[in-house]
Amino acid sequence: MKEDVVKDERWLGETIRTVVYAVLIAMVIRTFAFEPFKIPSESMLPTLKIGDYLFVSKYSYGFSKHSFPFSMGPFDGRILEDLPERGDVAVFKKPKGEPIDYIKRIMGLPGDKLQMIDGVLYINGTAVKRERVEDYVDRDFYGNFRRIAQYKETLPSGKTYMTLDMVRNGSADNTEVFTVPAGHLFAMGDNRDNSTDSRFLSQVGYIPVENLVGRAEIIFMSLEGDTSFLEIWKVPFAARWDRVFDSLN
Repeated sequence: MKEDVVKDERWLGETIRTVVYAVLIAMVIRTFAFEPFKIPSESMLPTLKIGDYLFVSKYSYGFSKHSFPFSMGPFDGRILEDLPERGDVAVFKKPKGEPIDYIKRIMGLPGDKLQMIDGVLYINGTAVKRERVEDYVDRDFYGNFRRIAQYKETLPSGKTYMTLDMVRNGSADNTEVFTVPAGHLFAMGDNRDNSTDSRFLSQVGYIPVENLVGRAEIIFMSLEGDTSFLEIWKVPFAARWDRVFDSLN
C-alpha cells in the first residue's frame, strides 16, 4: 500500500513538472519566436480575411515590453532593433486609446512624407504605382455576395500587394501630408475605405517603433464565418484550404 502511495506521489510530481516545463517553453516561444493571431476584421482585405489564423515572428524587429504577455516586459525601448521594410504586414499595439493589437501594412518609415490624393498614395512626393485589376469577389461576413474594385500597388522596392477601393472619394482618399516623426512608423490597411489606421491621427496616428509586436509571416489556418478553431468537428468543412500556408511577406 505504501509503495502504491509513493508511486502515485511520484507520478503526480512528474506530471506537474511536465506541465510546468511545457508552459514555460510555450511562453518562451510566444515571447521570443512566434505568436499566433486571429484576424477579427476586414481592414486588411484582400490580403487577410476574418477568420485567418497566422503566425507572427516576434524577433523580426527586435524586442520591447510589448513582446511579452500583457506588455509586461521588464524594460523600455527596444533591443536588437531592426526597422520594418516598407510594405511589411506587421502587428503593433495601438498607440491611442486601448492598447489592443492592430495588424496593418507599414507604408511609412521615420522621416517619410505620405499623402493620399484621389485614392493614390504618394510617398515622398512620388505616386505609388497603382493598376486596376479584376474585381475582388466574395461574400461578406453575413453571406451577401459583393464585388469590390481592386488595385495592384507596386512599391519602389518592387514589392506588390492588392488593395480595395470600396467607395470612390472615400473619407481618407484625400489627406494632408503626413510627416512621420523620428522613432515612428505609418501604417495603412489594404482595405483603404474600411480601415482605421495612421491616416486618422486622433484614433491611431503614428506608430512608435517600440509598439511593434512582430511581422506577420504565414497563414496557418483560415475558417469561414464565426467558426472557432476549437470547434474541431467543424474545421474540415469551414476551412478555406486554399489560404492555408499562404506567405504574407
